Amino acid sequence: MTMSFPPFAGLVRTLVLANVIIYFALLLLGAFSGQAASAITLLFSLTPTLVMRGYVFQVVTYAFIHGGLLHILFNMLTLWFVGSYLEASQGTRWLREIYFISVIGAALCTIAISYTHVLGMSPAQTTLGASGGIFGLLMAFAVLFGDQEFFMFPLPFSIKAKYLVAVYILIAVASLFGGPAGTAYLAHLGGALFGYLYVKFAPRRGFASAGSETVFGLRNSYYRWKRKRASRKFEVYMRKETGEKSYRVPDEKGVKSPNDKRWMN
Repeated sequence: MTMSFPPFAGLVRTLVLANVIIYFALLLLGAFSGQAASAITLLFSLTPTLVMRGYVFQVVTYAFIHGGLLHILFNMLTLWFVGSYLEASQGTRWLREIYFISVIGAALCTIAISYTHVLGMSPAQTTLGASGGIFGLLMAFAVLFGDQEFFMFPLPFSIKAKYLVAVYILIAVASLFGGPAGTAYLAHLGGALFGYLYVKFAPRRGFASAGSETVFGLRNSYYRWKRKRASRKFEVYMRKETGEKSYRVPDEKGVKSPNDKRWMN
Protein backbone atom coordinates (compact mmCIF):
# COMPACT_ATOMS: atom_id res chain seq x y z
CA MET A 1 0.00 0.00 0.00
CA THR A 2 1.57 3.25 -1.12
CA MET A 3 0.74 6.86 -1.89
CA SER A 4 3.48 7.18 -4.51
CA PHE A 5 2.83 7.24 -8.22
CA PRO A 6 3.70 4.04 -10.11
CA PRO A 7 6.50 4.07 -12.71
CA PHE A 8 5.56 5.60 -16.04
CA ALA A 9 7.35 3.30 -18.46
CA GLY A 10 7.02 0.37 -20.84
CA LEU A 11 3.81 -0.48 -22.66
CA VAL A 12 1.73 1.62 -20.25
CA ARG A 13 3.65 4.75 -21.22
CA THR A 14 3.25 3.92 -24.92
CA LEU A 15 -0.51 3.44 -24.60
CA VAL A 16 -1.05 6.55 -22.49
CA LEU A 17 1.03 8.75 -24.78
CA ALA A 18 -0.70 7.37 -27.88
CA ASN A 19 -4.13 8.14 -26.45
CA VAL A 20 -3.14 11.61 -25.26
CA ILE A 21 -1.46 12.55 -28.55
CA ILE A 22 -4.46 11.39 -30.59
CA TYR A 23 -6.86 13.25 -28.29
CA PHE A 24 -5.02 16.58 -28.57
CA ALA A 25 -4.41 16.11 -32.29
CA LEU A 26 -8.16 15.77 -32.87
CA LEU A 27 -8.77 18.68 -30.52
CA LEU A 28 -6.37 20.85 -32.52
CA LEU A 29 -7.86 19.70 -35.81
CA GLY A 30 -11.33 20.52 -34.50
CA ALA A 31 -10.25 24.10 -33.83
CA PHE A 32 -9.56 24.54 -37.57
CA SER A 33 -12.11 22.14 -39.05
CA GLY A 34 -14.74 20.68 -36.79
CA GLN A 35 -16.21 18.69 -39.67
CA ALA A 36 -12.89 16.95 -40.43
CA ALA A 37 -12.34 16.13 -36.76
CA SER A 38 -15.85 14.69 -36.48
CA ALA A 39 -15.36 12.61 -39.63
CA ILE A 40 -12.09 11.13 -38.33
CA THR A 41 -13.64 10.44 -34.92
CA LEU A 42 -16.57 8.64 -36.54
CA LEU A 43 -14.28 6.70 -38.89
CA PHE A 44 -12.11 5.26 -36.11
CA SER A 45 -14.75 4.87 -33.41
CA LEU A 46 -16.75 1.64 -33.09
CA THR A 47 -19.99 1.61 -35.08
CA PRO A 48 -21.36 -1.95 -35.52
CA THR A 49 -23.01 -1.19 -38.86
CA LEU A 50 -19.73 0.10 -40.26
CA VAL A 51 -17.79 -2.89 -38.90
CA MET A 52 -20.20 -5.21 -40.68
CA ARG A 53 -19.54 -3.29 -43.90
CA GLY A 54 -15.80 -3.92 -43.71
CA TYR A 55 -14.44 -1.33 -41.27
CA VAL A 56 -12.97 -4.12 -39.15
CA PHE A 57 -10.11 -1.94 -37.89
CA GLN A 58 -12.63 -0.17 -35.66
CA VAL A 59 -12.58 -3.06 -33.16
CA VAL A 60 -9.13 -1.79 -32.13
CA THR A 61 -8.97 1.88 -33.09
CA TYR A 62 -12.02 2.89 -31.03
CA ALA A 63 -9.91 2.36 -27.91
CA PHE A 64 -7.70 5.32 -28.91
CA ILE A 65 -10.55 7.81 -29.39
CA HIS A 66 -12.01 9.75 -26.45
CA GLY A 67 -14.93 12.10 -26.22
CA GLY A 68 -13.84 14.61 -23.60
CA LEU A 69 -11.20 15.72 -21.15
CA LEU A 70 -12.64 13.93 -18.11
CA HIS A 71 -13.18 10.81 -20.21
CA ILE A 72 -9.53 10.51 -21.22
CA LEU A 73 -8.26 11.78 -17.84
CA PHE A 74 -9.86 9.05 -15.75
CA ASN A 75 -9.18 6.35 -18.33
CA MET A 76 -5.48 7.20 -18.57
CA LEU A 77 -5.07 7.50 -14.79
CA THR A 78 -6.62 4.06 -14.32
CA LEU A 79 -4.53 2.60 -17.14
CA TRP A 80 -1.39 4.09 -15.58
CA PHE A 81 -2.05 2.89 -12.03
CA VAL A 82 -3.39 -0.60 -12.75
CA GLY A 83 -1.42 -1.27 -15.94
CA SER A 84 1.93 -0.37 -14.37
CA TYR A 85 1.38 -2.80 -11.50
CA LEU A 86 0.39 -5.62 -13.86
CA GLU A 87 3.25 -4.92 -16.27
CA ALA A 88 5.78 -5.02 -13.44
CA SER A 89 4.42 -8.30 -12.07
CA GLN A 90 3.35 -10.14 -15.23
CA GLY A 91 5.51 -8.69 -17.96
CA THR A 92 5.00 -6.44 -20.99
CA ARG A 93 4.01 -9.22 -23.39
CA TRP A 94 1.33 -10.49 -21.01
CA LEU A 95 -0.06 -6.99 -20.51
CA ARG A 96 -0.17 -6.35 -24.26
CA GLU A 97 -2.12 -9.54 -24.85
CA ILE A 98 -4.73 -9.06 -22.15
CA TYR A 99 -5.23 -5.38 -22.97
CA PHE A 100 -5.90 -5.85 -26.68
CA ILE A 101 -7.86 -9.07 -26.16
CA SER A 102 -10.09 -7.14 -23.77
CA VAL A 103 -10.40 -4.26 -26.25
CA ILE A 104 -11.39 -6.58 -29.10
CA GLY A 105 -13.60 -8.72 -26.86
CA ALA A 106 -15.45 -5.62 -25.64
CA ALA A 107 -15.99 -4.57 -29.27
CA LEU A 108 -17.33 -7.99 -30.27
CA CYS A 109 -19.75 -8.04 -27.33
CA THR A 110 -20.97 -4.57 -28.23
CA ILE A 111 -21.49 -5.49 -31.88
CA ALA A 112 -23.29 -8.75 -31.10
CA ILE A 113 -25.67 -7.38 -28.48
CA SER A 114 -26.39 -4.12 -30.33
CA TYR A 115 -28.10 -6.15 -33.06
CA THR A 116 -30.51 -7.63 -30.51
CA HIS A 117 -31.87 -4.11 -29.83
CA VAL A 118 -32.25 -4.93 -26.13
CA LEU A 119 -32.49 -1.92 -23.80
CA GLY A 120 -32.92 0.34 -26.81
CA MET A 121 -29.50 -0.42 -28.24
CA SER A 122 -28.84 0.01 -31.93
CA PRO A 123 -25.98 -1.06 -34.22
CA ALA A 124 -25.90 2.50 -35.53
CA GLN A 125 -24.72 3.84 -32.16
CA THR A 126 -21.05 4.73 -31.78
CA THR A 127 -18.77 3.57 -28.97
CA LEU A 128 -15.36 5.03 -28.19
CA GLY A 129 -12.76 5.01 -25.43
CA ALA A 130 -10.25 2.65 -23.83
CA SER A 131 -12.61 1.51 -21.08
CA GLY A 132 -13.01 -1.99 -22.54
CA GLY A 133 -9.29 -2.69 -22.27
CA ILE A 134 -9.05 -0.96 -18.90
CA PHE A 135 -11.90 -3.02 -17.44
CA GLY A 136 -10.07 -6.13 -18.62
CA LEU A 137 -7.01 -4.98 -16.67
CA LEU A 138 -9.15 -4.18 -13.63
CA MET A 139 -10.69 -7.65 -13.68
CA ALA A 140 -7.24 -9.23 -14.01
CA PHE A 141 -6.02 -7.18 -11.07
CA ALA A 142 -9.01 -8.29 -8.97
CA VAL A 143 -8.42 -11.97 -9.81
CA LEU A 144 -4.65 -11.94 -9.32
CA PHE A 145 -4.28 -9.40 -6.50
CA GLY A 146 -7.75 -9.16 -5.03
CA ASP A 147 -6.59 -8.52 -1.45
CA GLN A 148 -4.04 -5.90 -2.47
CA GLU A 149 -4.83 -2.54 -0.88
CA PHE A 150 -3.85 0.59 -2.70
CA PHE A 151 -4.72 4.25 -3.00
CA MET A 152 -6.50 5.18 -6.21
CA PHE A 153 -5.82 8.84 -6.94
CA PRO A 154 -7.63 11.13 -6.14
CA LEU A 155 -9.42 9.04 -3.50
CA PRO A 156 -7.87 9.70 -0.06
CA PHE A 157 -8.38 6.19 1.31
CA SER A 158 -7.28 2.65 0.58
CA ILE A 159 -9.51 -0.12 -0.72
CA LYS A 160 -9.01 -3.74 -1.66
CA ALA A 161 -8.75 -4.30 -5.38
CA LYS A 162 -11.60 -6.83 -5.55
CA TYR A 163 -14.02 -4.43 -3.86
CA LEU A 164 -13.03 -1.52 -6.05
CA VAL A 165 -13.49 -3.56 -9.22
CA ALA A 166 -16.85 -4.81 -7.94
CA VAL A 167 -17.95 -1.19 -7.48
CA TYR A 168 -16.85 -0.33 -11.02
CA ILE A 169 -18.77 -3.27 -12.47
CA LEU A 170 -21.93 -2.45 -10.49
CA ILE A 171 -21.77 1.12 -11.79
CA ALA A 172 -21.41 -0.19 -15.35
CA VAL A 173 -24.37 -2.56 -14.89
CA ALA A 174 -26.54 0.22 -13.46
CA SER A 175 -25.55 2.57 -16.28
CA LEU A 176 -26.37 -0.13 -18.83
CA PHE A 177 -30.05 0.41 -18.06
CA GLY A 178 -29.79 4.16 -18.45
CA GLY A 179 -30.94 4.29 -22.06
CA PRO A 180 -29.23 4.20 -25.46
CA ALA A 181 -26.00 5.57 -23.96
CA GLY A 182 -25.72 2.26 -22.10
CA THR A 183 -24.01 0.78 -25.17
CA ALA A 184 -20.73 2.28 -23.96
CA TYR A 185 -21.09 0.50 -20.61
CA LEU A 186 -21.73 -2.74 -22.44
CA ALA A 187 -18.18 -2.40 -23.78
CA HIS A 188 -16.95 -2.02 -20.18
CA LEU A 189 -18.61 -5.28 -19.17
CA GLY A 190 -17.41 -7.07 -22.31
CA GLY A 191 -13.84 -6.03 -21.56
CA ALA A 192 -14.16 -7.24 -17.98
CA LEU A 193 -15.50 -10.60 -19.22
CA PHE A 194 -12.63 -11.15 -21.65
CA GLY A 195 -10.09 -10.03 -19.06
CA TYR A 196 -11.44 -12.63 -16.66
CA LEU A 197 -11.42 -15.36 -19.32
CA TYR A 198 -7.84 -14.51 -20.25
CA VAL A 199 -6.58 -14.74 -16.67
CA LYS A 200 -8.42 -18.00 -16.05
CA PHE A 201 -7.73 -19.90 -19.25
CA ALA A 202 -4.75 -18.38 -21.06
CA PRO A 203 -1.25 -19.83 -20.50
CA ARG A 204 0.43 -18.34 -17.47
CA ARG A 205 2.97 -16.42 -19.56
CA GLY A 206 0.54 -15.59 -22.37
CA PHE A 207 -0.31 -17.05 -25.76
CA ALA A 208 2.79 -15.63 -27.45
CA SER A 209 5.15 -17.28 -24.96
CA ALA A 210 3.28 -20.57 -25.20
CA GLY A 211 3.43 -20.38 -29.00
CA SER A 212 7.15 -19.65 -29.06
CA GLU A 213 7.81 -22.46 -26.59
CA THR A 214 5.86 -24.82 -28.85
CA VAL A 215 7.85 -23.71 -31.89
CA PHE A 216 11.17 -24.14 -30.09
CA GLY A 217 10.02 -27.51 -28.75
CA LEU A 218 9.19 -28.71 -32.28
CA ARG A 219 12.52 -27.39 -33.54
CA ASN A 220 14.43 -29.18 -30.78
CA SER A 221 12.51 -32.40 -31.48
CA TYR A 222 13.50 -32.13 -35.14
CA TYR A 223 17.17 -31.64 -34.22
CA ARG A 224 17.05 -34.64 -31.86
CA TRP A 225 15.55 -36.73 -34.65
CA LYS A 226 18.33 -35.63 -37.02
CA ARG A 227 21.00 -36.51 -34.46
CA LYS A 228 19.48 -39.95 -33.89
CA ARG A 229 19.29 -40.59 -37.63
CA ALA A 230 22.92 -39.52 -38.08
CA SER A 231 23.92 -41.76 -35.18
CA ARG A 232 22.17 -44.76 -36.77
CA LYS A 233 23.86 -44.10 -40.13
CA PHE A 234 27.23 -43.81 -38.43
CA GLU A 235 26.63 -47.06 -36.56
CA VAL A 236 25.77 -48.85 -39.80
CA TYR A 237 28.92 -47.46 -41.40
CA MET A 238 31.13 -48.61 -38.50
CA ARG A 239 29.53 -52.04 -38.51
CA LYS A 240 30.45 -52.43 -42.18
CA GLU A 241 34.00 -51.21 -41.60
CA THR A 242 34.80 -53.09 -38.40
CA GLY A 243 32.28 -55.91 -38.34
CA GLU A 244 31.22 -54.88 -34.85
CA LYS A 245 27.61 -54.36 -33.81
CA SER A 246 28.25 -50.97 -32.30
CA TYR A 247 30.99 -48.44 -32.60
CA ARG A 248 33.71 -48.25 -29.98
CA VAL A 249 37.14 -46.67 -30.05
CA PRO A 250 39.94 -49.26 -30.53
CA ASP A 251 42.19 -49.37 -27.53
CA GLU A 252 45.47 -51.28 -27.12
CA LYS A 253 46.51 -51.56 -23.50
CA GLY A 254 44.68 -48.37 -22.67
CA VAL A 255 46.52 -46.34 -25.31
CA LYS A 256 44.99 -45.38 -28.67
CA SER A 257 47.31 -46.09 -31.56
CA PRO A 258 47.91 -42.99 -33.72
CA ASN A 259 48.39 -45.24 -36.75
CA ASP A 260 45.03 -46.93 -36.33
CA LYS A 261 42.66 -44.92 -38.50
CA ARG A 262 39.57 -47.05 -37.78
CA TRP A 263 38.49 -44.95 -34.82
CA MET A 264 38.63 -41.71 -36.80
CA ASN A 265 35.62 -40.23 -38.63
